[in-house]
Amino acid sequence: MAGLPPGSPAEPLTVAADTSRRLSALDIAMMVAGIVIGAGIFRAPADVARLAGDLPAFLGLWLLGGAIAILGGVTYAGMARSMAGIGGEYRFLAEGWGRVIAGLFVWARMAVIQTGALATVAFVAGAYLATLLPGGELGWALASVALVTLFNLAGLSVSAGTQRLVSLAIILALAALVVAGLALPSGSLAPAAGETPAGDRNLGLALVFVMLVYGGWNEAAYLSGEARGGERALRRGLLGGILLVALLYVAVNLSYIAALGLDGLTATPAPAARIAEAAFGPAGSAVVALVVALAAFSTLNVTTLTGARAMCALGRDLPALAALGRWDAARAVPVVSLLVQGAVALGLVGLGGLARDGFEAMVAFTAPVFWLFLVLVALVPFRVAGLGRLRLPAIPFAAAGLWMLWSSIGYARVLAGQSELAGWLGLGGLALVVAGLPLVLKKAAARSAGSGPARP
Repeated sequence: MAGLPPGSPAEPLTVAADTSRRLSALDIAMMVAGIVIGAGIFRAPADVARLAGDLPAFLGLWLLGGAIAILGGVTYAGMARSMAGIGGEYRFLAEGWGRVIAGLFVWARMAVIQTGALATVAFVAGAYLATLLPGGELGWALASVALVTLFNLAGLSVSAGTQRLVSLAIILALAALVVAGLALPSGSLAPAAGETPAGDRNLGLALVFVMLVYGGWNEAAYLSGEARGGERALRRGLLGGILLVALLYVAVNLSYIAALGLDGLTATPAPAARIAEAAFGPAGSAVVALVVALAAFSTLNVTTLTGARAMCALGRDLPALAALGRWDAARAVPVVSLLVQGAVALGLVGLGGLARDGFEAMVAFTAPVFWLFLVLVALVPFRVAGLGRLRLPAIPFAAAGLWMLWSSIGYARVLAGQSELAGWLGLGGLALVVAGLPLVLKKAAARSAGSGPARP
């Protein structure tokens, strides 16, 4: 993931894709599982439980999330194969909606999606580190962002082997949790009556949290050029990988429910640590907390690295943000972009710490913007000739995206009306996207003026 990440405006739109065919369907399935499984499954279930309201809805949402990921993966994979080249969502949006919308996506990625993702994952790290060390969730969330930013400023990187070891540790920790949660006496960790926070049922927003945990399926879809057996092998690999993840997620959540009950899960932001302590003692809890923290740091590192490079590319593309484009050749890092990104992420963590739930507040900040652009991507097959075969999976995928977009915006409006900070953050994310429109339009006008008369 070194260099300019997918979605940077500096990337050409006509680079030929690598057409070597070396990945079988099983290879793709295992890669999908490795990409998707992350730290979110250790934190988001508490919010899903609160918003789902009852057990059938809670479990059904995890299965529905897997189905949406499969539909999205098939749609993305088909577009990646048909539009030979690199660029991910930036390329899809440029082909389907034009460079203005594609450029606005890059701005949104820099201003909202990437920095918001950093803050979101930081709260996962904070919740689990707080079970081990003094300092509290907010303190460790802030420290996590600062440490990873300094790590990248030093020009250090995490090897692919280290990333694989972290993924293996996560899978082993999840397997241990499934066994531990189901082995404990049913409901043994459930809270006493009156100790559970009040729920505010919202299935659309609950699905937003579920899809956050399934995040990464869109990256796996870009393996189309390397699938041995073409689209059939790719579809089988995506289906197998996401089904494997969905079954694992359902098993983990069943173990959470078995030990904590739905109300207990709602009231427990670090359920894995609590179950591990009950089953294996303080040492087991410490091991799980460390695994989750490592997984969160791994995600933070990759997000910091790619986000700063996208920000650097945008600085080189937009004169008004030229300072972001500076590159430190000695350390091979975009110093200004790293500092700005880190400062914004720290600010978001600080704001999240003032909200009822910092993790939820950061999801509220990023979700409307993320799903706005994902819906636009889902509609590309209806705007580009030759993609008609993708319309069947794209229709339910776009419908699900619209539901989550509507739910996240509506929830933000309700919370803002109640003077909840999370609501204002949700609306603020959309406002930041609109604020970038003049910069993108100015660049588009300059490009048009420099290209001479339009060709028919």
